[in-house]
Amino acid sequence: MRSLWFLIFSLLVLTPIASATSFQREEIVISGGPSLIEWEQYKPIPHDHWWANFVRGARVRLAELREQATPQDEITWMVYQPAYARRGQRQEKQDLLANIKSVRDKYKVHLVFFNSQKEFLNYLNAGRPRDREKIADLEYFGHSNRACFMFDYSNQIDTGSKAWLHETELTQINPSIFTRDAFIKSWGCHTGESMSGLWRKATGHPMIGAIGPTNYADSDAPGWHPTLAPNGRWTQ
Repeated sequence: MRSLWFLIFSLLVLTPIASATSFQREEIVISGGPSLIEWEQYKPIPHDHWWANFVRGARVRLAELREQATPQDEITWMVYQPAYARRGQRQEKQDLLANIKSVRDKYKVHLVFFNSQKEFLNYLNAGRPRDREKIADLEYFGHSNRACFMFDYSNQIDTGSKAWLHETELTQINPSIFTRDAFIKSWGCHTGESMSGLWRKATGHPMIGAIGPTNYADSDAPGWHPTLAPNGRWTQ
């Protein structure tokens, strides 16, 4: 009898209890917003002829992550909502947010619409219980320059942004939210020229970024990812 009670005690106390709804790793794909033709129409090379540049790039990556995912992986897609709402109403004359939700449903990912830098950072730092669910993959598809992600670009004002994450603001990211081997990459233009270095300094993790611009023009191709300019390269 004494041995039986010891066995029961061991099973209750020493065996960890796992929640069926908890995850150990989160993989996050981010889509910045497209520009509007009302601001771009007079430029020699207008941006974003297709509204889904940054949605298509994210969709391809989400499909890859879903195929590779383990039961411990949560896949999250963060989308800058105001730019797609505005583009849909003013230019496309359709509900682009419904199209985005259909991608969520197809790949069974957690969709997070965000409206500001504050909401973006709040999700990274505290959108999950970060003491037990770390970010293992973080990838950005959208407009950027050497110093910042531009979640909004030429959508509310000509050639400008009203929502961004600047390299001087990276210290607002808690370094402990990432796994030790986290994969972090910006698929935007020029990020490797400055922001990547300050990302590592602020978080302790490297971020792959481009030297030069990246090209989203062939985004209908199967298995497609943004490509580098002829003289460009990836760097950390």
